Parts: sequence; structure tokens; C-alpha cells
Amino acid sequence: MFSFIWSFIPTSYFLPEWLTLDTNPVDSLLQGLVGACGISVLCSLLRVHLFLEEESCSDNDKDPSRQRTQSQPRKTKTGLSGMLHFFFVTGMLAVVGSRVASLVVLEFCLRAISGWVTAGPESKKFLQQLLVQSQFSLGCALSCSLYFLHQGASQRWLCLLLAAALSWFLARQATLLLHHVLALYKLHSSQRYCGICIGLLTSGRCLLPMLCRAMIIAFSVAVVAAISTINKHFLSATEALRFWTPLTICYTLLVVYMQEEQHRLPSSQAVLNTVVVRLGGLMVLMLTVGRWADVLHILMCFLGEASCLIPTMDLLDSASSQDEEDYTDYVKRERQRRPQAREKAHQN
Repeated sequence: MFSFIWSFIPTSYFLPEWLTLDTNPVDSLLQGLVGACGISVLCSLLRVHLFLEEESCSDNDKDPSRQRTQSQPRKTKTGLSGMLHFFFVTGMLAVVGSRVASLVVLEFCLRAISGWVTAGPESKKFLQQLLVQSQFSLGCALSCSLYFLHQGASQRWLCLLLAAALSWFLARQATLLLHHVLALYKLHSSQRYCGICIGLLTSGRCLLPMLCRAMIIAFSVAVVAAISTINKHFLSATEALRFWTPLTICYTLLVVYMQEEQHRLPSSQAVLNTVVVRLGGLMVLMLTVGRWADVLHILMCFLGEASCLIPTMDLLDSASSQDEEDYTDYVKRERQRRPQAREKAHQN
């Protein structure tokens, strides 16, 4: 129905071909809405996980100074600002084309695999930071997967409408869970009053592994959809090889460079530098083998990444501060062990 109405609007007379959307604007908007809801669910559950981690650390730690730093209130987007941010991310995901969204998904998967291999003992800190950095990539993954799965569907808009309604419901429930935990978890968990808080108290450590498994499933489907979507733009295997070879080499070098930067700079600054470097490299590649529409969509990705990362810098800082606290505890334990080891050596 929407495609029939849209066919009578003469957009091709006013806009050049490279400025038009890949699909129906209503379909693109619904895909962007599903992606924005997925980002909202991820952020809400991440905040719940970090709040539970801080509460468990404050219960085990007797230092009042550290309890004060851990009990600082979390920043959550509520009211008009939260709705404006949500619809801005929805618009960015709706405007970004399926080709660039596919490239963003493949680039993030390559970066995630290489970073996980080189993380070593910092795997928990790396997973938390990676989940925060994956917000816009997750939106692109959901949008790309929906574009691939609903190709050729006779009632595509209806399927996307149902997916958007379900995503909106899940995002709403995750937001309500976050507000409930921030306001009442301490009271309910101490008095054993609320089933939700008791469940989080007993099995809250399973939240991060559950998020990781959900992300693996989402990006596994998105990788298949991304490869299929990109290969449709090539006429032969030679042209496809000419595209994939510089893309793989460039991003392998970029991944190695970004891993060194993350160890040298603070976490928030390293994340922003990473976004600029990898999207800048993708823009250079699109200027050589892409189209003008791809360059425009990559500029939209800059805005989308910034709108997702800047409001959640507190999550990155909390993950890095938690790692620093673990390191200081390790140093204290080592200092306490050294005099005991020296006394034993003198006795022997």
C-alpha cells in the first residue's frame, strides 16, 4: 500500500539518483526504528549489569571512600531529551543505506574478533567496552538483517511494522527494568521483597554472558546478510575481488593500529579516535571504489556513532575505573605478601 502511494510522488524529478533511498521510506523508517530499539535495550541492560557489579563490590568492600565513588548516580536519558535522542538515532539508521550498513557490520565483526583474540586476561573489561562501542553497529546489523530477510516479501511493510512494535515493547520493558533497579534494588534486595530484584541478586552475573550471546547471534545473521547485500552490487567475481582485497588489508592494518591506541590512551579518548580512524578509512575506500551515496551515508554514520557514544561515556569510564580498582587491589595484596615471604625466608 505504501509503495503504491509512494510511486505517485515524483521524487526522481527533484533529487538525483544517488540521493534517493534504497527502499521505500516507510520501510527504511521501520528498519531504523527496530535498530534504535535494539540500541536502547542494549544500553539499558548494560546499565543494569554495571549497577549490579558496583553493588556487589560495595557489599564486599569495607572502604567508605570507595563506596561513595561507587554509589554515584547513573546518568539516564529521560523525558524529552531521551525521546529526541531516540528518534535522532532512528533517523540516522533510516537514512544510512544497506550497502554502508553492511560495511559497518563487517568492519565491526573484524574488529571484535581481532580484539577478543588479543585481549587476554582483560577479556571482561574488553567485552564491556566492546558492547558499549557496538551500539550503532548493532543498529546497522538489525537494519541490514531486516533488509535482507524481507526482500521480495509481498507485505513487507506489515512484517516490518510487527517487528517494530515488538522491538518497541522490548525497549520499553528494558527501560522500566533499569528505572526499577536504580530506584528500588537496594531496598528490595535487602528485604527480599521483589521477585525481579531477588532474581537479579541471585543470577545477575548471567546478564553479561547473555548479552554477549545475543550479540553473537545478531551479528552472525547480519554478516550473512551483509555479504549477500554487498555482492549484489558487483557484476563479476573480478570486480568483487577488487573491492574486498583493499577492504580486508586496510582494516587489518587499522585494527592493529587501534589496538595499540587503546592501550596508550584513556578509554574514552581511544574510543573517539577509533571511530574517526575507522570511518575515515572507510570513507577513503568509498571514494575510490564506491559511489557518492556511500560517501554521504558514511558522513551520516559519523553522526550516528557520535549520538550513541557521547551519551554513554560514563559506561566506558565505569568499566575502566573498575579495572583500575581491581589492579589496585592486586597491588595491595602483593605488597602484603612480600613481608610475609621475607619473614619465611629469614626463618628458613
